[in-house]
Amino acid sequence: MLSISQLPSFSLISVKSLRYPSSSPSSSLSLFFSFFPRVSNFVRASSGIPNLVACGPTEIIIPRVNNAGLRIEETVDALKGKIRLDSWISSRVNGVSRARVQSSIRLGLVTVNGRVVDKVSHNVKAGDEVNCTISELQPLKAEAEDIPLDIVYEDKHVLVVNKPAHMVVHPAPGNPTGTLVNGILHHCSLPCVSYSNAEDDDSDEETFSDDEEMTTSSSSYAASVRPGIVHRLDKGTTGLLVVAKDEHSHAHLAEQFKLHTIERVYVSLTTGVPSPPQGRIEIPIGRDSSNRIRMAAIPGGLSGGRARHAASRYKVIETFAGGGSALVEWRLETGRTHQIRAHAKYMGVPLLGDEVYGGTKSMALSLLQKRVSRSDQEEIVELISRMDRPCLHAIVLGFTHPCTGEIVKFSCPPPSDLAEIVGLLRRSGLEKVTQHSLLSS
Repeated sequence: MLSISQLPSFSLISVKSLRYPSSSPSSSLSLFFSFFPRVSNFVRASSGIPNLVACGPTEIIIPRVNNAGLRIEETVDALKGKIRLDSWISSRVNGVSRARVQSSIRLGLVTVNGRVVDKVSHNVKAGDEVNCTISELQPLKAEAEDIPLDIVYEDKHVLVVNKPAHMVVHPAPGNPTGTLVNGILHHCSLPCVSYSNAEDDDSDEETFSDDEEMTTSSSSYAASVRPGIVHRLDKGTTGLLVVAKDEHSHAHLAEQFKLHTIERVYVSLTTGVPSPPQGRIEIPIGRDSSNRIRMAAIPGGLSGGRARHAASRYKVIETFAGGGSALVEWRLETGRTHQIRAHAKYMGVPLLGDEVYGGTKSMALSLLQKRVSRSDQEEIVELISRMDRPCLHAIVLGFTHPCTGEIVKFSCPPPSDLAEIVGLLRRSGLEKVTQHSLLSS
């Protein structure tokens, strides 16, 4: 159903207590709480302190195995509806990523009823005899580079990082070096698994999310340079991202994304204020027919096959400059390419700084410059002129640890460029109220 519906409230999932090494939070988080007081209530309720993880029972040790040569010979049982060959095989074997299953299919290592099938989206039916041999691990093509990383948490199985603005997650033809993957490879070893071609994956849920979609020319290049990457963030988006350090963890986390059990919360600055101030938008997202580098929310797009199901929940945390901008919290139910950006544009409130989706500097200045106090007008022009990315930050990330089974949650403060604009808008709003009160008296 296509709708924008108002929600009465946001429920927070209860989790186990999170331990931290000292009696008080870090200074950076304290600064964040004081700077974003309304966000802080939400963060304190739903997430842990950065660099920390829920301390649970003794860790389950998962042996690192190659799985190369593992054979599956089974008959497909009765099915409800269609099921892809790669999905069915993945459901029959543990600890092997779906992407590696897809690699095995493409290499001709899978037969259905005695005939080789090399198409991952082939539909199987009840009674089919499927034979599969898991392929060898593919060598990595990305080179390790000594790039500083903001590591929020790390253990033997997973790594949680705070991605800075302008860093691409994995190598591609336009960005062969300087990516997050290059930096992680220098920091630690990662599973040498092959990854699926995004253009050939027409499953119901994308393995990767929240990033620029691969183009046809780049997808084959990046198919083997995404070690450990389970999801992605746009180049301009900052915030939390989890990386798997072994294939078992990769498969486990990928399944959580597929089942929508990963908790992902973002904060953004919008041009204008969403109406209603809290709700759920469920509009399919597909490629914009008038601009191939942009996605679009397309009502009715599911029926024509032009778009894929996408749903986002949002809540206005604070409004600024008489409705010129708002600090908005987003929770994703799906992980489509540019989902928040496309949904915000559809609602008529593109993200501030998002030139691709209409949140241009000129629009932001037209809404804000004359609505802030006179003493702040020059500074707001300077801050917005310097903003060269969408004001979007992945503030909370929660998932079930793939090896301990514990629910872990992390949070990290927004970067300085976003914090400075929010600080000025908040301060200017207070100044205007004070000035108005003085004039009235």
